[in-house]
This record gives sequence, C-alpha cells and structure tokens, in this order.
Amino acid sequence: MISFKAHETAVMETNDIGEGTRIWHFAHVRDGAKIGKGCNIGKSVYVDTGAVIGDNVKVQNFVSIYKGVVIEDDVFIGPSVTFTNDLHPRAFIWEKEQAAPTHVGKGASIGANSTIICGNDIGDYAMVGAGSVVTRDIPPFALAYGSPAEIKGWVCYCGKRLEEILDKSGGRTRYKCSSCGKAVEVVDEWTKK
Repeated sequence: MISFKAHETAVMETNDIGEGTRIWHFAHVRDGAKIGKGCNIGKSVYVDTGAVIGDNVKVQNFVSIYKGVVIEDDVFIGPSVTFTNDLHPRAFIWEKEQAAPTHVGKGASIGANSTIICGNDIGDYAMVGAGSVVTRDIPPFALAYGSPAEIKGWVCYCGKRLEEILDKSGGRTRYKCSSCGKAVEVVDEWTKK
C-alpha cells in the first residue's frame, strides 16, 4: 500500500518512500532512491538513483540530489540547491564508481542557490548561507557562507547565532543560546581551518 502523496505530474520510479511524504509538481524520483517519512519534496526536484533522504526533510523547489548524497533527518534544503557527485567530470567518461559521497547531518540547513561540491560533509545542525559554495567539510553547528563557504560563527539547534560563551576547555567551547537557552559545544580547531 502506497502511503505517500505524489502529484500526477511527478515521475515516480520507486515506491521506497515513507509514510506522509508529499512529492510535488514535475519532481523526478529515480529507481533506487530512498526517501523517508514526513518529507516535503518540492516542485521540479530531481532525486537520483542511490540518493538517500531521511525523515522529515524539506526539499524546496528545483533542487538536484545526485547519487552518493545522504541526507539525514530534519534537514532543510533551500530552493535551487545543487549537489554534485563527480570531482573530475567529463562528458565522455562516467563510471558509477567515481561518484564521491556527500553527507548532510541531522537538522542541518542549506540556503537557496548553494552548491555542495561532492566528497564533503555538512555536520549536524550546521547552517550554510544562501548562495554559498561548499568546498570542504562544515562541522556541526557551524554557520558557514560565501564562495568558498567559510565558518563565520556557530548556531544553536534552533538556528539562532550563538554568542554567549559558558566556558572553554580542552579545545572546546560551550555556548548558551540566548533564544532557547540550550547549551551547544563546538570543537575550537574548526575555527582555525
């Protein structure tokens, strides 16, 4: 029994889609793709063979998610974000084995029109600003933006910028969120990279 909703114009080559997921106009989900429950897949989104999307993920319009991309639960992907999967692209050479993996951690957010170069990880609850080009790993809770994306600060689980330092020790800094009050610990070495 199919427990997800797909618009009549969507091209659906798989039923490996979780309960309550909605797939909108002109989306294309390839055979071998996996989408979790409670997701919202926007207009004209392309989900390639072998791409994995967790639960409660919001993928805005015109996003391309290629083979080798794994997106964890509760992630937000803004409009027109593009994931790549080949570090050495040539029109006349393509082998499935050359797809470089990309991982997007739980609760992360990627802003509109960003490009994620394959082979990089975006950590849990990280936030990538709109229009960024991610060319290296982004650690958990980092606020990164620009071209190439650089770490400009840290964000809370709730997405607000962290400013209040609780303590620093052992190469780590603990912040307190002024919005929701949660404490977040980050690894200091990331700010030097």
